Amino acid sequence: MKKTLLFLLLVFLSFSAFAQQNQLSESAQISVLTVGPGASLNDSFGHSAFRIKDKKKGIDAVYGYGEYDFEAPNFYLKFAQGKLHYLISKTNFNRFFQVYVYFNRSIKEQVLNLSGEEKQRLYDYLINNYKPENRKYLYDFFFDNCATKIKDVVKVALNDSITFYPPKDYKEASFRTLIQNNLNRNSWGSLGIDIALGSVIDRTATAEQHMFLPENIYTFFENAAIKNNNQPLVKQSRVIYAKKEIPQTSSFFTSPLFILSIVSLFIIFITYKDYKSQTRYKWLDIALFSITGLIGIFILLLWFATDHLGTHQNYNLLWAFALNILVLGQLYKKKVSPWFKKYLKLLIILLCLLTLHWIIGVQVFAIGLIPLLIALFLRYIFLVKHFNNIG
Repeated sequence: MKKTLLFLLLVFLSFSAFAQQNQLSESAQISVLTVGPGASLNDSFGHSAFRIKDKKKGIDAVYGYGEYDFEAPNFYLKFAQGKLHYLISKTNFNRFFQVYVYFNRSIKEQVLNLSGEEKQRLYDYLINNYKPENRKYLYDFFFDNCATKIKDVVKVALNDSITFYPPKDYKEASFRTLIQNNLNRNSWGSLGIDIALGSVIDRTATAEQHMFLPENIYTFFENAAIKNNNQPLVKQSRVIYAKKEIPQTSSFFTSPLFILSIVSLFIIFITYKDYKSQTRYKWLDIALFSITGLIGIFILLLWFATDHLGTHQNYNLLWAFALNILVLGQLYKKKVSPWFKKYLKLLIILLCLLTLHWIIGVQVFAIGLIPLLIALFLRYIFLVKHFNNIG
């Protein structure tokens, strides 16, 4: 009996010590850190994190969401499938600061207007979330990322008693527009995003859904209020580090629009020569059908073989037609089958449908594709006429 009582006493004392160790003082501050964009595509949208600062307890820690779990089995396969679990991270503020200063990325801080109880509730949530059994979560770029987690955790701390008011310069926008506002539309990263992501991201995002971007977390938090007392959510804002402006060396001559324009002019030039000489450069057709077919297969895989929500309903398939791979054999022939002539007419109709989808706003396509789409349209018309002439 004595041993049992002694054990229970030790458990109680250990629990009390642990609770006291994680108890914040009255002077503790919790703030949201917003990191500006970096040089790479992966860093183009910034980052958000919590800072827990308590001088009396010697705490100055940063909790952030979105860390890769490199130890996960089949890491790259799960990443491609959208099934990779991400982690909540914890680091010392000084290290956090030094890393982003080194990469010349701005850091802004917003001290939250929380009561002692609310601070403790938020801190306890992060501590519990950081436990090995709780650290993993299924990442989603639009609805469960480093920025949306900030909003969700603060809601938990304040029992969902926050009103988010849109900023003065707020404009309704689609998810795609919000992404592209952070990119150069005539860049390879922008082109890749517009090809890989489907029409589902062309719907208008709600005001709160704008907060999937860290910069929008900052602007919405600046205007947010606590319902219970109508006090502002943020009591103090400051810039911890201002990015040093460095001249950008991007060149139009390496951009998608320029490169694809050169490629498209080559396609149109060969088509014109074939038309004048009444011949057909079949290796060009084999290359075009192979490339568009492979891209189409890639788009289909992103749509149906992954859990990425943003890749659904992708009408890039109207120009990158996956079935082009299956009809390559016809292009080696001088005289094609009757059904293939109808197939070529279908490809022309699909390009017309793509244009219609673009005009009425079903899906926005990459501007760098415009020259290529024109070249494909002209080549398909030539092929229809060419094969009709030879019977």
